Amino acid sequence: MKNRVHTDGTKTRPMRALRRLELAVAGVRGVVRFNAPLKEYTSFHIGGPADVLVEPADEEDVVRLAKQTHEQKLPVFVLGGTNVLVRDKGIRGVVVSLAKLRAIKEEPGSILYAEGGVGMPTLIGHAIRRSLAGLEWAAGIPGTVAGCVVMNAGTRLGEMKDSVKAVRIVSPKGERIACPAEAIEFRYRRAILPPGVVVGVWLQLRPGVRSDIEKVVKDYLHYRRETQPLALPSAGCVFKNPPNDSAGRVVEAAGLKGTSVGDAHVSTKHANFIVNQGHASATDVLALIRKVRDRIAQETGIKLELELKVVGEA
Repeated sequence: MKNRVHTDGTKTRPMRALRRLELAVAGVRGVVRFNAPLKEYTSFHIGGPADVLVEPADEEDVVRLAKQTHEQKLPVFVLGGTNVLVRDKGIRGVVVSLAKLRAIKEEPGSILYAEGGVGMPTLIGHAIRRSLAGLEWAAGIPGTVAGCVVMNAGTRLGEMKDSVKAVRIVSPKGERIACPAEAIEFRYRRAILPPGVVVGVWLQLRPGVRSDIEKVVKDYLHYRRETQPLALPSAGCVFKNPPNDSAGRVVEAAGLKGTSVGDAHVSTKHANFIVNQGHASATDVLALIRKVRDRIAQETGIKLELELKVVGEA
């Protein structure tokens, strides 16, 4: 089987596999990039290439892409949450960024419908301008609405499940589904959803006083800046909190703040954050995670579970 070769001499995918990728993205009106480096699309600034990365122009584009990837039997991975580490060899198949799906619509009863690619900071700003309360818990979360639903993102003030009324999904066969919140099983940093791409979310908010909402958001943003390493690339909290404890406290108590592997570094500001000090690889991050988990298990018997989602080829 023949391979295509870049001008620098490196091989890409076999011709037959490449043809399947081309058929999967045929007619898509948005951005299509083959062999796209995913470090440009992750908050960690880490990650190998996607076989093909697609930014659909709109929901219709997502439907077309879903049908065609299904026909070609190709895997689909949707970027959007910040709590992701992409391995160094990247992701096979089709990777989707919903960056162009960023419309926000207001509906009666203090409901906002946000397309999947809307950033949470943008959504919170919109809610504040409309004096709508209920999203203050998400202040400082940089991910998209879709990513926050899939991960059931949360802070000490609340979780995504507290705001979701329903989720709009494009199924793997291109069908559009409205899934009510009652049909979704929300867990700690995870939501059990029907398979497909989350293209929009209905959020049930409530009327509030704008100045009060702004104060809560401002105060919580200040708290995050004071206690979290927001100036360096990271993927947020690495470990889930063990029962009746804090993962950050456990890691700090073990004297692991400042521990490094390559440019991957346990933050000295918050021990449940691993930051990229410049040129960290996924291999560096995973080695550091193993080092931390092994030390904690040996010293305390606690088996720290990952909150971070690790994807792609090693």
